[in-house]
Amino acid sequence: MRKGLLLTLALTACTAVMPPYATAQTAAQAGAGLGVYDLALARVAAEKVLSTTKKILALNPSQDHATINSFTRYINIKEEQAQLVKIELLLLWVEYFKPKHLADYPDLHDTIWNAAKLCSAVQVEVSLEKAEDLMNTVEKIHNIYWDTKGRDVPFIRSR
Repeated sequence: MRKGLLLTLALTACTAVMPPYATAQTAAQAGAGLGVYDLALARVAAEKVLSTTKKILALNPSQDHATINSFTRYINIKEEQAQLVKIELLLLWVEYFKPKHLADYPDLHDTIWNAAKLCSAVQVEVSLEKAEDLMNTVEKIHNIYWDTKGRDVPFIRSR
């Protein structure tokens, strides 16, 4: 019962302080069509999701205020970073990928659609498996993206 109450309090605190994701700046960047794309930001954000998920799972929820504070911060970071991954992937999807890419990569639509759904799943769950799946999916999209450019750019994980 205590863990459930602690989780409810932590999630309530997170949602109360979370910034809106669809800011004017985000909308301006999406509409700019500058032609500068890279999945580096999505990779780093996915790594943060994976790292904070591990930290959340390692915590022992208790009445200790420092632990509750860390727990709340980790959840907030995980949710923000998952949303950032989603924004970056969807931006790439609507701004960069063209019908010719679908011909070369017939599963591209499903891959990005499933990646966006996975971002939502890691936001609402604390699942190491889904966080690792997100990281692997970002790597797959990274490889497709750079292949469409005719470049071999390694996907480097920080850990």
